[in-house]
Amino acid sequence: MSGTRMGTASGRWILLATVLGSGLAGIDATVVNVALPTIGSDLGADFAALQWMVTGYTLTLASFILLGGSLGDRFGRRRVFVIGVVWFAVASLLCGLAPDAGLLVAARALQGVGGALLTPGSLAIIQAAFSGEDRARAIGAWSGFGGVATAIGPFLGGWLVESVSWRWVFLINVPLAALVVWIAARHVPESRDTDATGRPDAAGAVLGALALAGGTYALIEAPGRGPGAPSVVASSLVGVLAAVAFLLVEWRSAHPMLPLRIFANRQFSAANGVTFLIYAVFTGTFFLLVLHLQVVAGFGPVGAGTAMLPVTALMLVLSPRAGALGSRIGPRLPMTAGPLLCAVALVLMLRIGPGASYLPDVLPAVIVLGLGLSLLVAPLTSAALSAVPERQAGLASGVNNAVARTAGLVAIAVLPAAVGLTGDAYSDPAVFQAGFRAACLIGAGVLVLGGVLAAVTIRNPAVREPAVAADGHPAHCAVEGPPTAPGALHEARSGTRP
Repeated sequence: MSGTRMGTASGRWILLATVLGSGLAGIDATVVNVALPTIGSDLGADFAALQWMVTGYTLTLASFILLGGSLGDRFGRRRVFVIGVVWFAVASLLCGLAPDAGLLVAARALQGVGGALLTPGSLAIIQAAFSGEDRARAIGAWSGFGGVATAIGPFLGGWLVESVSWRWVFLINVPLAALVVWIAARHVPESRDTDATGRPDAAGAVLGALALAGGTYALIEAPGRGPGAPSVVASSLVGVLAAVAFLLVEWRSAHPMLPLRIFANRQFSAANGVTFLIYAVFTGTFFLLVLHLQVVAGFGPVGAGTAMLPVTALMLVLSPRAGALGSRIGPRLPMTAGPLLCAVALVLMLRIGPGASYLPDVLPAVIVLGLGLSLLVAPLTSAALSAVPERQAGLASGVNNAVARTAGLVAIAVLPAAVGLTGDAYSDPAVFQAGFRAACLIGAGVLVLGGVLAAVTIRNPAVREPAVAADGHPAHCAVEGPPTAPGALHEARSGTRP
């Protein structure tokens, strides 16, 4: 099917469908945080419910993202992509109409399943449709436009919350999804991997989801219900047993969703260890920061949503240069210095208090954070991808992204409770400020640990540029970034998203 050219009508239609489709998941990943205080107030939700509104989506997305790519390879990438878009739209409609927090959380989990089906397909369609230089240009355009969509998500969400209703944060997805389905049905050719063998690892996906869900429920609910509560104990047991079963299934399966043998590679395991620490901090801290700007500093939804835009701008300009630097000197130094610089940014965030102004109190931390992320992310991705043989680069990219997602899931479950943010804390500025300051200090410490881990464990082999998958396609991860998505714009050069 390869051979579609950039600049032709068919090429533009394919690119539009994939950009809009992946943009749905990307915008939704960033937009919800901005609306959380308003949603909590409107639905009478406590802080645990706000956590679930984020983690419900991330949980199912992280659990089924590898399975979604496998289903597309076997049953048709366009077909699974369209199913994912329709699924995402129906779940978005349920989110927008949800009368209470419980139904909203359930609908968010359904959204994550739709995102897991559509996001791998968006890039796989491009890889199958284009070839050679046209493929590289198409991936670059997809990445750039997708990054712009992710960056404008908080601004759009803030505007909708202030001007219309938080419900339109979700409802706006429905007409956009209808447009994507129409374009895909008329203009996107079908493709599949004719060499794909074996059945999709549905058992592994279900067990992985149960393990994450059980552990996440226990971590979020234990502070309010007590660690000895029957529901907390039961969910902990389900999580542990499912995790053990998942490992056994993946070890014995002929076609596992997550081949455990890949972690025998020390460089790959080290890179993913650093990834887990780094993205746990970013996701957990940014989740609290958007709330902190509104609850404590008095920012409106639009102001809070756009506060981090300089991070995206800096990464757009500097990430390619950091990737080139990592190629020349190896990833160890950037992966050591980047987390340390980000730790300084978190310390600077301690200045954000009641009545804070953006320029003197917020912007310095944001700029330092953008510099640290720009230095870190591309070499981190290169270290993970270059650690494995070229035929496994696509798998390595997917695993690295799944690790980042899981880290964010754990962080949002653990960090608020660790700093005393439970119950109605988001409605008490004094309590929230104390918790946010503690979270920044904990995050800074973990980032320093991540930098030390990189310095000790990461080697400086010759970096392969660009990484390619087994079929000769460039190895990129077809997943939008985590809720903050600060690095989506650099993906075409670095191989995955943060």
